[in-house]
Amino acid sequence: MAASGWKGFFLSAFDYKTEKYVIANNKKVGVLYRLVQLAIIGYIIGWVFFTKKGYQETEESIESSVMTKLKGVSFTNTSDMGIHLWGPEDYVIPPQVCVDGLHVGITRFFMASISIKVPDGRCRQNTDCPEGETVLAGHGIKSGRCLKKHWNSTGTCEIYGWCPVERGSQPEVPLLGRAENFTVYIKNFIRFPRFEFSKSNVLNTTDDQYLKKCLYDRTQHPYCPIFRLGDLVSWAGHSFQNMAVAGGSIGVIIEWNCDLDKGYDSCHPHYSFTRLDMSSTANSVTSGYNFRNARYYKNSAGQTYRSLLKVYGIRFDILVHGKAGKFNIIPTLINIGSGLALMGAGAFFCDLVLLYLMKKSTFYREKKFEPANIKQEASLWHSVTNQENRLSSSAASLVMLHSSSCHYADTTETVKIFTNPHFSPFMTIFLTTIFML
Repeated sequence: MAASGWKGFFLSAFDYKTEKYVIANNKKVGVLYRLVQLAIIGYIIGWVFFTKKGYQETEESIESSVMTKLKGVSFTNTSDMGIHLWGPEDYVIPPQVCVDGLHVGITRFFMASISIKVPDGRCRQNTDCPEGETVLAGHGIKSGRCLKKHWNSTGTCEIYGWCPVERGSQPEVPLLGRAENFTVYIKNFIRFPRFEFSKSNVLNTTDDQYLKKCLYDRTQHPYCPIFRLGDLVSWAGHSFQNMAVAGGSIGVIIEWNCDLDKGYDSCHPHYSFTRLDMSSTANSVTSGYNFRNARYYKNSAGQTYRSLLKVYGIRFDILVHGKAGKFNIIPTLINIGSGLALMGAGAFFCDLVLLYLMKKSTFYREKKFEPANIKQEASLWHSVTNQENRLSSSAASLVMLHSSSCHYADTTETVKIFTNPHFSPFMTIFLTTIFML
């Protein structure tokens, strides 16, 4: 018994099972189902494959290198610095461009007293000026001596520092206002290692004079990597002259979106520009950009001097992003499978509408679902079996009653036929009646 059970279990593994469908002649649900199918097909074809290119394998880990070169000359004549000719070697301090400056003056390193206005520099005795301590909000290191005019007065600590100290005023107009006409050469190389694809933002041409006469333009010269500084700031939505007073930071964003199925020439750089140092509130102290730069030298006596500049610069941050895609069968099959799954979800939605929201939902539920009662099925099977047994007994009695009027051989053959397990009781009664006639 157990062997036959295991045998049936293993043989059932080779059975093929298919679904049973119920056709509901309901035009409303039928139209809804077709609309859902069309919407899903439109989503898969229009959005997944055409817009998002779901048939492609993509890579976003772009390898990039950027090199810049600034060109431009400006002439200034100020009371602090006199006549000065500015070239790239003067105003370019990587990675920022100095467009404004405040010349503090020529300073020399020696010992001096702190101003009485500095709270941390006041003292009554030498112990108030610990040697080697930095002056808070000051410009030097304490020497350990307290300098006083009278023995009972308040003095100031002696420090090691550069004198004179810088002025705290800010210029009202930019020193290099003409810097907006300077140009910057941005050379960018990118590579997508998965596809072994590399390219540059410079036009591939044999014309040696191209870079000397071109200027970037979105429509006429999209492959010219030379930009005017004033244009970079204006494309970011700001004025160069206003920004040059306090400085700032401009982001140059280079976006590479390459469809490698279309070929090498279809991969182009797209530029966008934004200001990075803007705060959510107007005139915020976080806006602007400045730093100090010093140039050192010695006189004939060997004393060290420096020329200190507090410069307000425009910092250019070049940000490179990219994405490349190429046809691959694996993402294609995955997206097709996802679409088929959505089709099944559409059928499930229409089933809910048909079985629970329509007026005849009870009727459709009865047709779709067949309840199975084990006890009722078992009693029905026993009653059918008993009825078959009674019919078989009746047929055998009829054969015995008429055996005297029949030939022995014929009766024997008839009984063999009747007792064949392949004949149903109804067939047995029919054949018995024929023989009795």
